Amino acid sequence: MHNFLNRRMTLKILLTVFGLAGAIGALWWAIFALKAYEISPEQLQARYAHTRASAPAPQVQLGAVEPVTVGTTAAWAQSLRYTSFDGALVRGRIVHPEDPARPDTTHPRRSVLLALHGMGRTQWRWWQSEYKGRPTIESTHLLAERALQAGHVVVALDARLHGDRKDPHRPLMASELMRNLHVWGEREPYERLIVDTVKDYRVLLDWVEQQPLLDAGRIRAAGYSMGAQMALLLAATDTRVGSVAAMVPPHVDCRVAVVAPVSVGAWLGNVEVWLLTADDDEYASQPDNLALFATLRSHAKKHLTFPGGHLLPPTYVEQLQPWLQPNTQASGTAVARLRDQAPLQRGAREIALNGGCGVSPRFTGTAVALPSSAS
Repeated sequence: MHNFLNRRMTLKILLTVFGLAGAIGALWWAIFALKAYEISPEQLQARYAHTRASAPAPQVQLGAVEPVTVGTTAAWAQSLRYTSFDGALVRGRIVHPEDPARPDTTHPRRSVLLALHGMGRTQWRWWQSEYKGRPTIESTHLLAERALQAGHVVVALDARLHGDRKDPHRPLMASELMRNLHVWGEREPYERLIVDTVKDYRVLLDWVEQQPLLDAGRIRAAGYSMGAQMALLLAATDTRVGSVAAMVPPHVDCRVAVVAPVSVGAWLGNVEVWLLTADDDEYASQPDNLALFATLRSHAKKHLTFPGGHLLPPTYVEQLQPWLQPNTQASGTAVARLRDQAPLQRGAREIALNGGCGVSPRFTGTAVALPSSAS
């Protein structure tokens, strides 16, 4: 009898503990858990609007030209800084394949490659094989070298709260930012970091359009990890970017819809997109990557997969060599003309098929013909 009572008491205690745990879990889900939300095209455009139509181009301060070596390739670099749309100071670097003080008359206007770094990294990872004693394991410096060899001017900025833009009083801790996002549902700091950095690049493009040595009709963007995510968002929200190479973008879904590439996949209809993913990426599964590629409505898209995890093998740079060739990208100006035609009207079923977060396609147009190497 005594053992029976003990068992009943133990069972009651266990049921009480499990009940409390379930109640706490339900309370956490109701209060903190991230939940998917929809965002309209108008809301998305408003979030990424960076300036008034009448606003002048930003005043970019360039440092002195200095000879540098990127990989083993000679180049000429300048620091740059400017005030962004919200008064924040932006810092970065522009690197030329030739001395800008003595431009090559056979190439009066150079194409531009925007280089976007990953979370917790810095724009210096695009120029150096190591930074502060730690190697650039993403091999982005090798990609920048190939871009310079192909004749592109390469520009990289520090993302918000990264590199020379860190808050000295509260440095960014990527693990803390992501834990607060997923555990406590604090999406606003993460979304603001991504959105405002994309808008910083949009402000920069206002300046690029005014530069006699830069061809605003031939602008492409390459990004690694978080930089890949931002490159896709930038190309979708700014018609001046005509081509994107997105290396291992993390899986981002409709719980942070405003910064999810799946939200804008249908807006990339006339942008050349190369998506590079890994078959065992800890931040994006194979189904996630296939789903993202399916949402990209690009008429000229390519999906390259690699063995391993989030850190791609250095050979990915070789695979991107055709993408870097100037003749593989349609003119950004031509792309802009195509994409600025009347909005495409689609029903609810088509929106669902896009895999987006309630965002319908914004532009329509004729497919941009590209060489077979970029098909």
